[in-house]
Amino acid sequence: MHLSRLISFPRAPRGAALGFVAAAVVALAGCASVKPQGPSTSNAATSVTAQTSRSYQGRFSIQYNDKYGTQRNVYGNFSWQETGDTVTIQLRNPLGQTLAIVTSSPASATLELPNRQPFTADNVSTLMQNTLGFALPVEGLRYWLQPSPAPTSRAKTENDPDQPSRLKQITQDGWTIDYLAYADAPATGVKRLNLSRAEPPLDIKLVLDQ
Repeated sequence: MHLSRLISFPRAPRGAALGFVAAAVVALAGCASVKPQGPSTSNAATSVTAQTSRSYQGRFSIQYNDKYGTQRNVYGNFSWQETGDTVTIQLRNPLGQTLAIVTSSPASATLELPNRQPFTADNVSTLMQNTLGFALPVEGLRYWLQPSPAPTSRAKTENDPDQPSRLKQITQDGWTIDYLAYADAPATGVKRLNLSRAEPPLDIKLVLDQ
């Protein structure tokens, strides 16, 4: 049975949590199943650094259209744990309660929801396609959060004119990634970024807590 049949978007409080889960997972979907769009001016050659472990904590706000064409707005917290080629993403509501856990590795992918048997597949793309009809952009996000374009496809990049050493925007695989703020010294890395896609329309705002 498809996950989309198990998750609805009712207004009643009992259904709000599951609707939130669907929104959060869908909002991260789309990179692997969307072909590159628009002009490409560089062939990305940057790779993920040799660091074997990487983690992020933060908040997200999502705007999307549900299956009925109604615009939805959701928000919550997330944690990202990357160890080698395995990525685990935990989605939580604003009170800190776990709503979904997505685990991706080269060998398999798993989606866990509260009080339900885990959904599994050979990879994240297959898992998301079979359950929600989209593919989770784990591979893209691994690079975009660094920040750098993924080396798997061509990308257009733009540096910040005020600080040329920092990226201002990446356009890749149908996504536009805008870097709005970086952490203040002595911390390093991205602080705020927006991801947007035209078709199907999807806007994601991320704030990373340093």
